[in-house]
Amino acid sequence: MNQRIKHGPFWTGLFSVISLAWLFPLALVLINSFKKKVYISADTFSLPTGKEFAGLFNYKDGIEKTNFIASFGWSLVITVGAVLLILLCTSMCAWWIVRVNNVASKIIYVLFLLNMIVPFQMVMFPLSKMADMLGLNTPWGVCLVYLGFGAGLPVFIFTGTIKSIPQEIEESAMIDGAGAVRTFFTIVVPMMRSSIITVAILQTMWIWNDYLLPYLTLDLQRFKTIPIVIQYLRGGYGSIDMGALMACLVLAIIPIVIFFALCQKYIIQGITAGAVKG
Repeated sequence: MNQRIKHGPFWTGLFSVISLAWLFPLALVLINSFKKKVYISADTFSLPTGKEFAGLFNYKDGIEKTNFIASFGWSLVITVGAVLLILLCTSMCAWWIVRVNNVASKIIYVLFLLNMIVPFQMVMFPLSKMADMLGLNTPWGVCLVYLGFGAGLPVFIFTGTIKSIPQEIEESAMIDGAGAVRTFFTIVVPMMRSSIITVAILQTMWIWNDYLLPYLTLDLQRFKTIPIVIQYLRGGYGSIDMGALMACLVLAIIPIVIFFALCQKYIIQGITAGAVKG
C-alpha cells in the first residue's frame, strides 16, 4: 500500500500526459474550425485571433455545403435504431444461451464468437449486392445489417454478466407467477444495467463513426450519414475545404462526446461484469 502511494504522483503525471496527447487532436480540430481556411494549413497550431478568426462562417458553410442537418438526422436514426435492436436481440439471446445451456446453445455461442473474428472486408462486396437485392439499402435495413455484424461482442459480454446473476432470483419470480418475458425485463435487465450501458457506448461509437458499411449498403441518392457527406467537401485535384471540414467534424464529435461523458462511469464496471464468468 505504501509503495503504491509513493508512486502515485508519478503514475498520475504519466497518465495525465497521455490523456493530453489523446485530447490534443480534438483541441486542434476545434481551434481550426474557427479559422479562415487559408490559415488552417499555413498556421495549423496557432490560435484563431485577428485576421485568422472566421467566427461561425465555417460552420454555416459546412452545414450548407453538405446538407448536414439531413445527414445528422439519418445518422441519428441509424445509430439509435441499430443500437436498440442490438441491445434487445443480443441480451435476450445471451439469456437463452446461458439458461438453456444445451449443445445447440453452445454451438450458437461459438458462432457468435466467430462473428468477431471474420473481418468485414471479406464480405463487403457480397453484402452490397445482397443489400440491393433484399431491399436493405434504407436506414432501417442498415439497422438489420448492423445487428448481424455487431452481435458477437454484446453476446459475449451479456453471457458473462448473466452467468453472474443467481438463477434462484429468476426462479422465485416465476414461482410468483411471472412469465419468461416479464422475468427477463423486470428481473434480468435491471441487473444487467452496467453491461447494457457498456455495450450501448461501444456500439454507438462504432455505428455513429462508421463510413464503409453505410457507404456500401445505403441508397446514396436518398440517404447519407455524416461520415459520408463529409467526404463531399473534397474538391477536384485533391483540394479540400478545410474550414468547412473542421466545422463538420466538430459537429459530428459533439454528440458522441456528450453521450460518452454521461455514460463512461459504467463502462469499466460493465466490461468487468461481462468478463468475470465469460
